[in-house]
Amino acid sequence: MNGTATQTTARLPYMTRARLGVALLFLMNGFMMGSWAPMIPEFARRLSLSESALGLVILVFGLGSLACMPVAGSQIARFGSRTVTLAVAAVFVPTLLLITLSNTLWAGIITVFLFGGLTGAMDVAMNANAVEVERNMRRAIMSSCHAFWSLGGLIGAGVGGVLINKIGIYGHSVALTIIAAALLAIAWPRVLADRPHPEAERPKGGLPLTPLPWIIGLMALFSMIPEGAILDWGALYLRNELGASVTLSGFGFAAFSLTMAIMRFAGDLVRDRFGAVRTLQFCSVISILGLLVAGFAPNSLIAIIGFAIAGIGISNMVPIAFSAAGNMPGLAPGIGLSVVTSMGYSGILVAPSAIGFIAEHTGLASVFIGLPLLHVVVLMLSRLARHADGASGH
Repeated sequence: MNGTATQTTARLPYMTRARLGVALLFLMNGFMMGSWAPMIPEFARRLSLSESALGLVILVFGLGSLACMPVAGSQIARFGSRTVTLAVAAVFVPTLLLITLSNTLWAGIITVFLFGGLTGAMDVAMNANAVEVERNMRRAIMSSCHAFWSLGGLIGAGVGGVLINKIGIYGHSVALTIIAAALLAIAWPRVLADRPHPEAERPKGGLPLTPLPWIIGLMALFSMIPEGAILDWGALYLRNELGASVTLSGFGFAAFSLTMAIMRFAGDLVRDRFGAVRTLQFCSVISILGLLVAGFAPNSLIAIIGFAIAGIGISNMVPIAFSAAGNMPGLAPGIGLSVVTSMGYSGILVAPSAIGFIAEHTGLASVFIGLPLLHVVVLMLSRLARHADGASGH
């Protein structure tokens, strides 16, 4: 494999074997995360968790993920992204089943930590593989890869509430485990076999001193906090504060994932047409509007519409930040991506745990009203998104 050495200005076809392989990995990971969303209320009831206690368990999820992300990064440098992604994905498949079988608080904490850790490790590895595929193809693909994640989230969240009602929490867990294993089996032979980059381990004793990766990481962080809030608290907001049924409560994240998936499939073409900066500015404004609609919603239907509008906006904010991270001037792509990925995913993994404490005193509606302030900051920093345009060889 010497794809980077033999690159020409010609782009490969829109869909290649390697692109399909990494897309299926995003689909499988998103499906697992989406399946977790409708399980959360039942998980909290089974272990008798208050909102603040559930917030602590979600914090454990995030800490597990952030603990495993740097480990995944160093292993990618040693073995390549394909090897690490597939190894982590194989262990990741049964984790939701283990959570369902946990009937004590400590068992729940351990399995949630494992689920979070493997989620984070797989996220870093599959994003690194997507960057390699993007380079080989000379074409922006990051938005559509994340679209497959959103599509998986849509399927997992949309079907999850229905399955839990029909066949119970245990039947649901077995079914989703089988589906995830099947997706991984199809992806396995198609994932791009990239070469290890041991030179990427060189800065492990230190971090980039230039401010650019940290500022872009802040953009990713502020983009992903609302996404994590909708994933972890959207269903409880719909059920507890707006009176939605179990089935309907799963549709909040499902509607968000649907619009996000549609816009991410279009995102690469939109970015090529209008540029990353203008795309990010448009997305920021739409997400602010959607979150405000959800926060001020008088009923669950309006809130679901708000989440759907937010999905349109948030859709391409994170892929643009990740593409910018992999194409920063004067910085090895792996270094920039590891900084931005870790900062960004801390938003979706750790920050929502604080929401439980805030919600206990103010309610979740006020949380969703306050979240748009983060996207105002992203809008102010949007000029930095110009680095993402380097992903497709511009």
